[in-house]
Amino acid sequence: MAEEQTSLTNKTGEDLQQAVIERQAEQADMTALPTAQQITPAPLTVQPGEEVAPGTGTMAEVAPVQAAPAIDPTQFAQAAPTTASPVAVEAATVGQVAPAAAATSELSAGSVMEAAQGQLSPESMAVAATEELDPKGTVKYQMAELMASIKEGQPLPAWAAPAVRQASAVMQQRGLGASSMAAAAMVSAVMESGIPIAAADAKTYATVQLQNLNNKQQAVLQNAAASAQMDMANLNAQQQANVNNAKAFLSLDLQNLTNEQQSATISYQGQLQAMLTDQAAENAAVQFNAKSQMELDMFFEQLGSQVESATLNRKAAIEQYNVSQTNAMSQFNTQMGAAREQFNANMSAQIAQSNAQWRRDINTANTAAQNAANQQNVMNLLSISQQSLANLWQTYRDQAAWTMQISENREARAHNAAMQAQAIAANKASYSDQFEDMLIVKSIDNIFEAI
Repeated sequence: MAEEQTSLTNKTGEDLQQAVIERQAEQADMTALPTAQQITPAPLTVQPGEEVAPGTGTMAEVAPVQAAPAIDPTQFAQAAPTTASPVAVEAATVGQVAPAAAATSELSAGSVMEAAQGQLSPESMAVAATEELDPKGTVKYQMAELMASIKEGQPLPAWAAPAVRQASAVMQQRGLGASSMAAAAMVSAVMESGIPIAAADAKTYATVQLQNLNNKQQAVLQNAAASAQMDMANLNAQQQANVNNAKAFLSLDLQNLTNEQQSATISYQGQLQAMLTDQAAENAAVQFNAKSQMELDMFFEQLGSQVESATLNRKAAIEQYNVSQTNAMSQFNTQMGAAREQFNANMSAQIAQSNAQWRRDINTANTAAQNAANQQNVMNLLSISQQSLANLWQTYRDQAAWTMQISENREARAHNAAMQAQAIAANKASYSDQFEDMLIVKSIDNIFEAI
């Protein structure tokens, strides 16, 4: 039983604080939860209708099965068929065979080949290329171009300057530097210097023009040769096409003649085979008629024996079937009774097992619920005890902290008061010293003013 806890009702101040501490201490030392805080599970009991009655599902007796009426074997007796006469077979014949004739044919118009005729195209005829001399290829034109580069008031070109300087130096040596002979000599030097250059340039233009003419002539010859080669290739292709067409038509004519010959041969062979077949058919018909009569007699003899044998076998099978059906019905009724008794026994055992399992499950559930409640009560008690102990330690820590804080605050206030008093005393002494110094200074000032 748990002890009664300290009451907190109608308490305030230090009494309430002391009562709270006592309550926390009591909860920390508590060994069992109060009755009002304990979990008590409701036990399960077997209720009416939850158990299966022992007689539930019992199979009632079933009326035995009666076998069907026995089958009368005389109803299925068969009689042998009457003997029949065979039908005579007559052989069919074919008419006379006409003699075979050889197939003949003539060449078709397409198998006769004609030689292909060609004609050169205008493009395959080469025409000689002609050219007139370009004025740039003459020395006169190139000399005029060089002289045009000499302009009045401007320095001489590089190609004329050396010759003019040399001619001028010679005239100066002879004392004719300012004479008309000197000017004529300079002009002659310029002409002599320009002639080789103009000749070389004219030769270059002439060479280029001649090469262009050769290239044009070569291109014309190549184009003509290509066109002639194309014309020859077209003529060869046309000739080859004509040859191939003639071969194709000739081959077709030969194949048609071969097909006609084969068709005539096959027709003759067919007619000959028909004559041989007619004779063989007549012989076969005679043999078949004789053989049919004998086989027909043998067939009816075998058929009568088979019918009698089938009747006896059917009678024995029907009698055996009647006996087996009677035995099967008796065995079936015996098995049904044994199966019903076994089923009732199994159902009774299953019902008893189900009821026992249901009561066992209820007891297991009650035990599990009680264990869960006990576990929860212990956990709640441990939680309350730990929380109370923690609260108690927290209260003691708070009281110690408050006591330490009050002591430190009191010491701090005393220290601050002492510091304030010391500061006031120091300020007072400083003020006195400053006042005395001021009086001395003032007195000295007054003395100097009086003097």
